[in-house]
This record gives sequence, structure tokens and C-alpha cells, in this order.
Amino acid sequence: MRRTLFNDEHDDFRAAVRAFIAAEATPHVDTWEAEGMVPREFWRKAAAQGMIGFEVPTKYGGPGLDDFRFNAVVAEEIAYGNAVGDNFQLQSDVICGYLCDLATEEQKARWLPPFTQGDLTFAICMSEPGTGSDLRAIATKARRCDGGYVLNGAKTFVTAGLQAGVAIVVADLEHHHDDDDDDGGGLTLLCVEEGKEGFRRGPKLEKVGCRAQDTTELFFDDVFVPSENLLGQEGRGLVHLMRHLPRERLSIAVVAVAVAEQAFAMTLGYCKDRHAFGQPIGKHQGLRWQLAEMQTEVSLGRVFVDRCLQALLDGELTAEQAAQAKYWTTEMENRVVDRCLQLHGGYGYMEEYPIARLWRNARVQRIYGGTSEIMKDIVGRSMVL
Repeated sequence: MRRTLFNDEHDDFRAAVRAFIAAEATPHVDTWEAEGMVPREFWRKAAAQGMIGFEVPTKYGGPGLDDFRFNAVVAEEIAYGNAVGDNFQLQSDVICGYLCDLATEEQKARWLPPFTQGDLTFAICMSEPGTGSDLRAIATKARRCDGGYVLNGAKTFVTAGLQAGVAIVVADLEHHHDDDDDDGGGLTLLCVEEGKEGFRRGPKLEKVGCRAQDTTELFFDDVFVPSENLLGQEGRGLVHLMRHLPRERLSIAVVAVAVAEQAFAMTLGYCKDRHAFGQPIGKHQGLRWQLAEMQTEVSLGRVFVDRCLQALLDGELTAEQAAQAKYWTTEMENRVVDRCLQLHGGYGYMEEYPIARLWRNARVQRIYGGTSEIMKDIVGRSMVL
């Protein structure tokens, strides 16, 4: 089905991104996975191509494009190119929204120019060793002091934590609790810049997939955070997070569908080329039916996610719709990629075949950004039962 979401400008941008990924990312993925991170120079090159921070205003060095379709183009082309995409999602789809929405003019002038140039990356620190989806149970504490805050605690599963120049830390601000449960009590967003005394990083965490994405633990021991590094309002951290989570979850859904499309395309080609019992394996009825099922599921996911993207552009995307998209597409992605690996037979389990990487990378999609179980609970609570 022809997609109607994009116009000629997006199509031209897609062609440029596709060429850049083919030249600067895909050939290096094996090296990046072995090294456990993507080099800073790649982000600088990507920034020079206009692939980071689309909505950053022009006065801060950005393109000033409040159009999430450009974000979707980058995410899709990274998936189609079998490249590495987590940091694009984190920086442009998540962090950029926080900065443009919550940062003061002084903070924007300080952080956005190097951000759009690829010289400065951010991490957002929510999960803790004992706290995951329940943000109200966060144990990291901040207390006011003369000129700012003193921060204590630890965060884990921090994406881009090893290279980030600024860590946005979700902390519980002491003595800032009220009776409004929806307000999130004292949760506050504090920006900790690298080099601060008491701020240290743990070793790179070894993950099942997404191996080129540096993930670590961060520790804060009596770290002084100046008042000018408060992001948003004191005690409104949960509100700020909830405001931006639908966009983050839609971003994950965009990737899920694109990965499923890529996995299906390479598997369809394999089923045409691989022979068994005197004919291409795709001509066997059992495999044809599986291909038909996968194509149908991927097509349904594509239509729904495009509709959600349009809703986001129109300012109509709800938290429930984003949760539906994130839950269903990531579950579909895992079903499709797993079936695609199965159709590759033993070759699918070999690292030299791209389907193996897609398979191990897909698994985390059902976890981060809110687990499938949490997504279903969000949708379920919205219903009148």
C-alpha cells in the first residue's frame, strides 16, 4: 500500500539518509558492536547531515522543523540499513523534546548548539537497581542547598551513559511532597554535567542485543547540581516525563514496524533463493502461509503507526494510543523476526546473517519505554469497565 504520510521534502531527505547510512553506518556495525559503542565522529557526521535535533530552533543551530516525520525517516532508514539506531531515537526523539520544551533560554543557549553539532549527547536516568516501571518508588534523593541541590543515588540501564556529557537524573526532592498523587510528589529533573565531583560511571553493561549502544550504571555521591541545571519545575518531574512518554513510545513503534519490514524483506528473498526438495522453499504451502501471515501483520502495523504519526502531527495522539502502538508493534516485531530466523534455518542462528542481529536486538523493544504489561495496563485503565 502506498504511504501518504510523507511529501517530496521527506522523500528527498530519506534518499540522503539512506545514502549516508549505507556509507557511514552499515559497513561499521560489526566493529561498533565489538567495541561496545558508536564513535563520536559518527555522530558529528550525522549532525552535519542534519539528522539530529530536528525541532531545535535555528537560532541555536538547528533546522527548526517541528515535524516528527523527519524523525521517523531516520529511524526507518537505520532499520532498513541494518545499522545502529538507539542513540538517534534517544537524542532526537526523546532528549530533544525535553530540551526544547523544558529548558530555560540560558540552558538552550548552553546545550543546544553542541547538541545539534553532535559534540554533546545526553542520557536520561530513570531506572534504578531496585526500581523500574514504578517511577514513584525512585530512591535517588536530592536536597536543596545554597545555590542548588545535593544529589545521591544510583541509576542503571542508562543508554548512552558512557559517552553522555549531561545526565538528566530523575530524583526525589526531599521535603517536596504534597497530597496530589498525580503530581508525582517530589520527582525532579536535574542535569548533571560530566566531570562533577562525586559523579562516576560504572563499566559497560553486557547486553543480549544492541551491543553497539553503550549502556551503564551511573552513581551520584553528594554531587552538587547548581540551580541553573534544574530542568523544568521542582516536583513536576513525573508530569514532565508523562508528557513526553507518548512520543517516545511512538518512536519505538516506528522502529518496530521498520525492523519487521526489513526482516520480512530479507526472509522473502531468502525463501526465493533457498531450495529444498527441488524447489524454492517459499513455494512450499506451509512456508507460503507463514509468509502471508507475516506480511499481513507487518502491513497492519504500518497502517496503524502511520495513523498515530499523523495524530502526533495534529496534536491528537493520546497516551493510550501510543501505548497501544508500542505494545502491539513490538510484540508483532518479535513474532515476525523470530519466525524469519526460523525460516532461515541454521543460517539464521549465525552472526554473519543480519537476521540474527535483528532477532537479538528486537527483544528489548518489549521492555524499554514501558514493558508490554505496563502498556496493556495503561490501555486497560483508560476503559470504562
